[in-house]
Amino acid sequence: MGAVIAGLVAGILFGVGLVIAGMTQPAKVMAFLDFTGDWDPSLALVMGGAIAVYAPAYRYFTKLRTPSFAESYLLPLQSQLDGRLLTGAALFGVGWGLAGYCPGPAIVAVGTGGTSALVFALAMLSGMFAHQLLQPLWAPKPAAAAPDAAAAPRS
Repeated sequence: MGAVIAGLVAGILFGVGLVIAGMTQPAKVMAFLDFTGDWDPSLALVMGGAIAVYAPAYRYFTKLRTPSFAESYLLPLQSQLDGRLLTGAALFGVGWGLAGYCPGPAIVAVGTGGTSALVFALAMLSGMFAHQLLQPLWAPKPAAAAPDAAAAPRS
C-alpha cells in the first residue's frame, strides 16, 4: 500500500509541476523548439532544474541496499546505444516536436480537458498497443543450442 501512495503522491507532484511550468501547453513547447523565431528557453530551465534535483537524489537512493517502497530497483540493464533505442528516441522526438506534447504533460493535459491532448494520448496508446503486438517480429531470436555430442548417433 505504501508503494501505491508514494506513486500517487509522486504523480500528483509531477503533474502539478508540469502545469506550473506551463509544459502542458503545446505552444510553449513549440516556442522552445523554434530556434529561428520567437525562441522560449524556459523549457531548458525546467529541464535543468529537474536534472539538478534528480541527479543527487538518484546517486543517494541507488546506493541504498533496497528502495523504500519496492523489493528491488528496476534499473535498465542495457547501456549500449542500438538501432531500436535510436529509432524509438527519434520517433519520440518527432512526435514531441509535431504535437507539442510528450507523454507526461499529455496525460496531465487530458485531465485538464485538453482535446488535442486527448487525441495525442489516444494515438500514443495506440502506438504502445501496436508495439506490443509487433514486438515478436523484431525481438532477438534465441541462439540454437549446439547438438550434444553424447546424444549424437554414432556411425
